[in-house]
Amino acid sequence: MRYRKERMQDLLREEISTIIQQDIKDPGLGFITVVEIRMTADLKHAKVYYTVYGTDEEKEKTAVALKRARNYIKHLVGERIRLKYVPDLTFVFDTDQERAARIDEILKKVGHVSEDQRDTE
Repeated sequence: MRYRKERMQDLLREEISTIIQQDIKDPGLGFITVVEIRMTADLKHAKVYYTVYGTDEEKEKTAVALKRARNYIKHLVGERIRLKYVPDLTFVFDTDQERAARIDEILKKVGHVSEDQRDTE
């Protein structure tokens, strides 16, 4: 069952990404990337983790647009993938990518400071 869940998560991630990029024509959607899908054990609920490249305002507009398009996306997933139950979708903004980028930037700054201090010694 575990392998089925993992396959379903990967398949949903690919299909939802394709749907968002090709089928949804909402001007509120920003440059969005579906990062991960996490499904419950019974495969009836799925959390769609996504990131948006842009300002905080664009991120907010994208969240509203995804909320509006949630049922349409679910409908298209049901047409494209044969399932007994099409999972309920919940879109969650993934902040892990932003945190990782900030930590990387801080580490680079600290690394440059350490290298500069080494050069003067």
